Amino acid sequence: MNYTAVIGLEVHAQLLTTSKIFCGCSAEFGAEPNTHICPVCTAQPGVLPVLNRSVVEFGIKTALATHSEIAPFGQFARKNYFYPDLPKGYQISQYEFPLSKGGYIEIETNGSQRKIGLTRIHMEEDAGKLLHDETAPVSYVDLNRTGVPLLEIVSEPDINTPAEAGMYLRKLRSILRYIGVCDGNMEEGSFRCDANVSVMPKNAVELGTRAELKNMNSFRNVERALEYEIKRQIEVLEEGGSVIQETRLWNDSKNITESMRGKEEAHDYRYFPDPDLVFMKIDADWIKEVKGSLPELPDEKVKRFIDDYKLPAYDASVLTAERATADYFERVVKSGANPKLASNWIMVELMRELKETKADIEDSPISPEALSELIGLIEDNTISGKIAKEVFIDMYQTKKGPGQIVKEKGLEQITDTGKIEEIVKKVLSENQKEAADYRAGKEQLLKFFVGRIMKETNGKANPQIVNEILRDQLKK
Repeated sequence: MNYTAVIGLEVHAQLLTTSKIFCGCSAEFGAEPNTHICPVCTAQPGVLPVLNRSVVEFGIKTALATHSEIAPFGQFARKNYFYPDLPKGYQISQYEFPLSKGGYIEIETNGSQRKIGLTRIHMEEDAGKLLHDETAPVSYVDLNRTGVPLLEIVSEPDINTPAEAGMYLRKLRSILRYIGVCDGNMEEGSFRCDANVSVMPKNAVELGTRAELKNMNSFRNVERALEYEIKRQIEVLEEGGSVIQETRLWNDSKNITESMRGKEEAHDYRYFPDPDLVFMKIDADWIKEVKGSLPELPDEKVKRFIDDYKLPAYDASVLTAERATADYFERVVKSGANPKLASNWIMVELMRELKETKADIEDSPISPEALSELIGLIEDNTISGKIAKEVFIDMYQTKKGPGQIVKEKGLEQITDTGKIEEIVKKVLSENQKEAADYRAGKEQLLKFFVGRIMKETNGKANPQIVNEILRDQLKK
């Protein structure tokens, strides 16, 4: 490929405040249309906005967590445009004086850490939502979302591949969820992403003409849309054409981007300071107070999991991607489980079941303490690893403890060497030809004998003891 892609991302993160940014209406998602509204968010004459302090604190948290420089003061501006779901005819946002500038998100690519720079973070209000009638040429307006607080987080054009874009978004979402400012739900629109992408010949200095991509409601769709758009722009240039500056929508059913509108020049939103809102002052004491409330962040937790629990970097990164998963793991370990075994069981068995049942780890029917108990039964040879997997499924389905299930079903591992030796001798006597072949050099038959012995014991014989006695008997 003789071209380099240049990608910048704009993320709108809906904040987890109880009320809207400039009024007391609920910011909760999913209510009946036009039930969370008031004269302020519907722009009735004579009303005035009042800034929600929690929105600013959530913004400060985000700036601190992304190494951004927080401005000592901020100002809101009116972004003027007309659309049916914008009752005021303008959106209250920030322009000249954003909440913070600079900062970065660190991702791992090609085995090394890479910093994706941030341009700015600013606060603004959301618009409403249009509902289109499929049976008639009519659209309806739901203003519940109008005035819901957003953070717009704008990256530098430091991203060069769709995979890097996906890593950046996942990392940013993880940080926002860790600090409790956004739930990161892309399907509900609380974590939305627009992408600006262009291509240019390798080693070129001048950037190519960019297209803006919208309507991407999952990380995978962002990656797929970027892959398609990069390929499309390269094909246009290779055929001697010119890429035009425009806004394009991702069509998920066709796996293509489609032109929405031309954008020869940037919109003139006629920004000006909002006369109804005074300057914000963000002093050092306020920043210090908010900083003290920050939890351990993903990167710090990864390092601690590697250092304290001696986990591989891969395990640590998977377990810390979500704060709830990291907390679950630590509760398992604090209950006495071996960290690596706990990691394996969570990453493989538990995550598989959670995915299949579409459940979150907070709602897992197996508590951390119960999983720790199950791991302990393996380590003290009460049950085998194979039996443990059967017990795990039973635990997940019934919420019973592992000890109770093992006792009820008589699954205790057979560790009596005398009893196991009798079974080994029985299997060998019933398979004398295979025993002779093994002694003649066909050592792969060992698995055959182990399988027969485990069948005789319904999988309850201790595998280590079985192997030791079996090898000893086959020498005779």
